[in-house]
Amino acid sequence: MARRKGRDVHGWLVVDKPAGISSNAVVNKVRWAFDAKKAGHAGTLDPQATGVLAVALGEATKTVPYITDALKAYRFTVRLGAATNTDDAEGEVIAAAEARPSDDEIAEALKAFEGDIMQVPPKFSAVKIDGERAYKLARAGEDFEVKARPLYVDEIALVARPDPDHAVIEMVCGKGGYVRAVARDLGVALGCFGHVAELRRVWSGPFEADEGVSMEQIEALAKSPELDGYLRPVEQGLDDLPELKATADGAMRLQHGNPGMVLAAGDVEYGDEAWASYEGKAVAVGIYKAGELHPARVFNQ
Repeated sequence: MARRKGRDVHGWLVVDKPAGISSNAVVNKVRWAFDAKKAGHAGTLDPQATGVLAVALGEATKTVPYITDALKAYRFTVRLGAATNTDDAEGEVIAAAEARPSDDEIAEALKAFEGDIMQVPPKFSAVKIDGERAYKLARAGEDFEVKARPLYVDEIALVARPDPDHAVIEMVCGKGGYVRAVARDLGVALGCFGHVAELRRVWSGPFEADEGVSMEQIEALAKSPELDGYLRPVEQGLDDLPELKATADGAMRLQHGNPGMVLAAGDVEYGDEAWASYEGKAVAVGIYKAGELHPARVFNQ
C-alpha cells in the first residue's frame, strides 16, 4: 500500500463554514491547502448550514472523539406553517397550516425539548438503515422507519420572532442531535408544522464560529506559512479532560504505549480518563491508576 503523500502537520483549524458546501468538501480543501497527510472533522454540518466546522490535522485527529462528545450551540430559524420532506428549506412541502402560535406558546412547547429526550433523525440524514444511508433510501422513494435516538439538550429557548412565520431559536446540546428534527417536532407540537430555514453552529466545545477562518482565507493562503499560523494546538481537542504532567521517563514510556509515571493532580482520581503532557505537548490519553497513566491513544507530534 502506497503511503499518503503530504506534510506531517498537526493541529486544529476552526473553519466558519459557508452555506452551499458539504463538510467533507471543506475537509478536502483544508487538507489540500495545508498539503497535510491526514485530516478529519468533528461533527458534520448540513451543506446549507453555516458556522463551526472544526477540522483536525495529523495527530489532532486522535482527539476528534472528545470534540464530537462536547456540547455544541446552534442558532436556527424555524419556518412555521409548512413541513418538508427533508425538514429544511431544500425539500418539498408535504403539509401546511394557516395557524401560527404565539411567542408564549412556542416558549412553552420548547420545554418538552430540554434534558434527556428521544429524537427521530430526519429520513434525509446519514443514519444507517440495514446498512444503507437513510438519505439514499429516501431519495429512492423507499418506505422505511428511523428509530428514535437519545439526545441531551442542555438548554433551548426562543430568542427572536422576526414575523409570525419565523421563530429564531438557540439550543445547546450533546452529540448526535439533528436541528432539523427539532424544527419538525416543534412544528408538530404547535399544530402548525415547521422546518429549518437557516442554521448556524455558533460554537462546538472550545471552538467558536466568530473566530473561524473563511474558505476565502483558506484559498488565498493555501500552502503558505501564513496559513499555518491559524492552526490551534492539538491539545485544545482535550479541553474537557484533566491534564497530568508526565515525568521525563514517564513521557518516554507513554510514547511507546506503556504505562508512564505522571504527577498527581487533586482533581484526578483513580480510574479517571485524563491526558498527559510533557514540555507543553500532549503525550497520551488514557486512564489514571496509582501515579501512572495507562495510555489508550499516544501522540507523536
